[in-house]
Amino acid sequence: MRYFIGVDMGATQVKLGLLDSNCRIVKRKRLDTAAFTGKDSLIGAIAQSIILLASGIKYKIKGIGVGAPGLVNPEKGLIHYLVNIPGWENVHLKRILESRVGLPVFIDNDVNVMALAELYHGRAKGKRNVVCLALGTGVGGGLILEGRLYRGAAFSAGELGHIPLNEEGPSCNCGGRACLERYVGNRYIIEQALDKLKKAPLPTRIPELVKNDLSKINPQILSIAASRGDLLAKEIWQTVGRHIGVCLTGVVNLLNPELVVIGGGVAEAGEILFDTIRKTVNERAMSVPAQSVKIVPAKLKENAGLIGAAVLAREEIKRSG
Repeated sequence: MRYFIGVDMGATQVKLGLLDSNCRIVKRKRLDTAAFTGKDSLIGAIAQSIILLASGIKYKIKGIGVGAPGLVNPEKGLIHYLVNIPGWENVHLKRILESRVGLPVFIDNDVNVMALAELYHGRAKGKRNVVCLALGTGVGGGLILEGRLYRGAAFSAGELGHIPLNEEGPSCNCGGRACLERYVGNRYIIEQALDKLKKAPLPTRIPELVKNDLSKINPQILSIAASRGDLLAKEIWQTVGRHIGVCLTGVVNLLNPELVVIGGGVAEAGEILFDTIRKTVNERAMSVPAQSVKIVPAKLKENAGLIGAAVLAREEIKRSG
C-alpha cells in the first residue's frame, strides 16, 4: 500500500493527515495557526507533524501535498503571500519542507486542492467544467476547465473571493475594494450580525444562544438560529447568499460551468444560503448558462483539503513518472 500526507493550511488551523492511495484518511493531526508566533515556528511544527505521521512507514509514503490559502507558484513550490496569514511573503515552502522531511512535496492554492478533491472523489467526479468556491475565514475559488485544473498564466486563476461586487466599497486584505470576501468571509458575517443586533429591527433569539455573550457569535450559531426560524439570522444568510449569487452570476456567464461546488464552514448554513444563491443566479445570469448549471454543496466538507492535497501529490507523482 502506498501512502501520502496531506497538509491543509488555514488562517485558523493547519490540518494534516496520512492517507492511503485511495485518499482515505488513516491518521490526522491539527495545529492552531494562531499558537505560532511566525512562519518559521509554524513551518517547524508542520515538518515535525509530518515526521510523526510518517513514523515507521516513511518508506511507503510517496509524497506530500500542501494546500495554502493564497497565491502560490506550484512549479517552484513558492508561496507569494497568504492573504489572511501575515508574514508569508515569498516563502519557498517546497524546498524548506523537502530538506526537513526528506520526501517530495507539492504545493498549490488551497481551493485548487479542494477542486481536485471534488473532481476525483466528490461532487465533481465525471464532470469537465466545474467552479469550486470555498467559504470560510477567506473566500477562494478553483476552476476545472475541460477536465483539468486551470491555474492561469501566473498560477493565480480562481480568486473568486477577490472579484469586486461594486466600484467602491470596504477595503479588503488583498489590497482591493468591495471584494466578495469582504462581504461573506467569516469575520464580516459576524460584523453584519452584531450591527443588525444593535439595530434589532427583527425579533431574534440569537443572544439567548450565546447566553448574551455576543463575542461568541459565529456562523455556526447563526446557522442554528436560522434553522430554528430566527428572522434576523435568516435575513443575514439571505444577504450573504445574494452577494455570492451576484458574484457567481458573472462567473456563470463567463465560464458556462456545468457545476458549481460550494464548500467551507460558511456553506454549512445549508439550504437557506443555497436557495438564495440559486435564486439570484437564476434571476440575473443569462438564461442559457443559468439553466445548464447546478449549484451544490461540497461532498467532502472538512476533509476536502486533506484529500485534495493527497490527490495533488498522487497525480503529480503519476504525471512525472
